[in-house]
Order: sequence, then C-alpha cells, then structure tokens
Amino acid sequence: MIPKLHRLKIQPKYFEAVCDGKKSFEIRKNDRNFQVGDSLLLEEYNPETQEYTGRVVERKITYITNYAQQENYVVMAIV
Repeated sequence: MIPKLHRLKIQPKYFEAVCDGKKSFEIRKNDRNFQVGDSLLLEEYNPETQEYTGRVVERKITYITNYAQQENYVVMAIV
C-alpha cells in the first residue's frame, strides 16, 4: 500500500508540543483510514481568528490503536 499524506488542522498549544517533542501522538476520528507509514501534515490553526498561522510540521505514523477510544477514533504514535 502506498503511504498517504493527511493534511490536518492543529491548535497552537498542541502544535508547540508536537514541535518540542513533548507530544508524540495524535487522537483523531478515523475518517481518513489512517495507516502505519502514512504521514500527517499538521497545519497550525488558530480557532480564535479562524485562520491558519502558516506554520506546518510533518510527522510519520508509527503505531495505531483504538484501545479505550470513542467509536471510530484512534490514537496514532508519531515521529
């Protein structure tokens, strides 16, 4: 299977934590059929101004689980 690139909004406080390496996971609704090996292009989005900031970071999915999640949600380990 060919890995996909998923473009996703991310709020500034979470964006900073991903960039700093403090946050190594994403919890998302699995409406895109995320797969190990896919990449996430996380685009910083400010919900107060309803605008993208222009900052982006790319991370690769290394592990996925739906353990103890709401229906159709997954936890993805990212590096």
